[in-house]
Amino acid sequence: MSQSFDAIVIGAGQNGLVTSAYLARAGRNVLVLEQRDRVGGGASTEELFPGFRFDTGAHRAAQLHPAISRDLDLSAHGLEMIPSDPAVFAPLADGRHLLLSASPSASTESIRAFSATDADRWADFNGFAGMVARFLTSIFSVEPPEIPRPSASDMRLLARIGFGLRKLGRREMEEVVRVLPMSCLELLDEWFESEPLRGVLAGVAVQGGAHGPMATGTALSLFRRATGSASGSPATLLRPRGGVGRLSEALASAARGAGVEIRLDRAVKHVRLREGRAAGVVLEDGTEISAPTVASGVGPGVTLLGLSDPATLDPEFVRALKAVRYRGATAKVHLALGELPRFDSLPGPGPHLSGAISISPSLEYVERASDAAKYGRISEEPYLEAVIPTVAEPDLAPDGKHGMSVLVQYAPYHLRGGTWDAATADRLADTVIDTLGRYAPNVPGSVEARHVLTPAEMERRWGLQEGSMFQGEMTLDQFFFARPVAGWARYRTPIEGLYLCGA
Repeated sequence: MSQSFDAIVIGAGQNGLVTSAYLARAGRNVLVLEQRDRVGGGASTEELFPGFRFDTGAHRAAQLHPAISRDLDLSAHGLEMIPSDPAVFAPLADGRHLLLSASPSASTESIRAFSATDADRWADFNGFAGMVARFLTSIFSVEPPEIPRPSASDMRLLARIGFGLRKLGRREMEEVVRVLPMSCLELLDEWFESEPLRGVLAGVAVQGGAHGPMATGTALSLFRRATGSASGSPATLLRPRGGVGRLSEALASAARGAGVEIRLDRAVKHVRLREGRAAGVVLEDGTEISAPTVASGVGPGVTLLGLSDPATLDPEFVRALKAVRYRGATAKVHLALGELPRFDSLPGPGPHLSGAISISPSLEYVERASDAAKYGRISEEPYLEAVIPTVAEPDLAPDGKHGMSVLVQYAPYHLRGGTWDAATADRLADTVIDTLGRYAPNVPGSVEARHVLTPAEMERRWGLQEGSMFQGEMTLDQFFFARPVAGWARYRTPIEGLYLCGA
């Protein structure tokens, strides 16, 4: 078994797998090291109870860049995407419901039941969101430039970004620049009046973060969620057939096809240095593996303050790195159900159960849910996004049974006066089940088993610092060229040969 490579990638999450595949396609001899027994990281599909398979972390795959899918020919490696239509079902306590489809025109009549004005504006909003999302996609496709000390290539990148903005047209350019720093509340105040619609969009905007929809910059989060939508709608749900883990497996297959070696159950202890630059890694079992290039798919804090020696770094850089905000506030609750939920607002089975089920009756409801997290408490009335993949793929559960995965906001990593232990996780699961029961009364009695992934467990299992799903809050001051910290864009670190390839 070779112990010398051109490049080592730490972590077989989706970012690490993509990085390894492109390095191999460029002619490098690449090794991927993964501490777990499977690829995918937080994008895995696992059997949590006998016969029940769940997407344990992410249950969406809408933001896969089309160029990656094309370049790596992921369909040839078994990837098949399943669109859900309707994409969102939002039940209300008063017996009404909202249905949103990926096609804006198909959503209009459902929206009209709440507001004729909103129904008439929905297609225009999706067109606008699509324009902003296309601009964001264009900047995600280039290396983030250095702003404090731009080189000639950085200036070319900035000019390219500016040209992309200018191509939108003067009025459109001004609108994009104006809306991105807004709160979701401010944005939606300009577009919609009906609370069920505002609530759904607010929920999409806050997923994975610690802020509520009234926080500055949450409009950016909403538009970012539209970057993988062909229609431009933020209300889109795509998942791979077989679960999100199939996307990770397709990426691993493509990487191996390009010549990448992937070793599982290999935890990295630290990055080896020689004369101040990366020279490989040392595993937990003491094995040394050499490579002049190391790319880390784990977060910047774990990479540079955990796998590297902070004493070798400039104190100002360490200070800036320690100031990065993570503040995970998302949990996942997985439920094995003896029967499908029966929602009072739309009883019986049907296509409405094949997409995302959003418990977000109003924007204010989502904001109130976030208030608890500000004080280190679990939301008593949480925002939930649930999916039941077994509606489209019955073989993910035993005959006649179903699996429901529920994303929960807000469940802060830092709990005031306590820690994430079994009792706290049970209390969270109870809150989720009780909340679902207010809309679908049969849910509490149909739960046969439950599994909770707290932010603390996400940190332990996937190396997500403080349970942050984005390896650091995706806010305006920690976005694009400011990741991981200002002055260190382009995936570089102060250690020559050591790069970041995570979120």
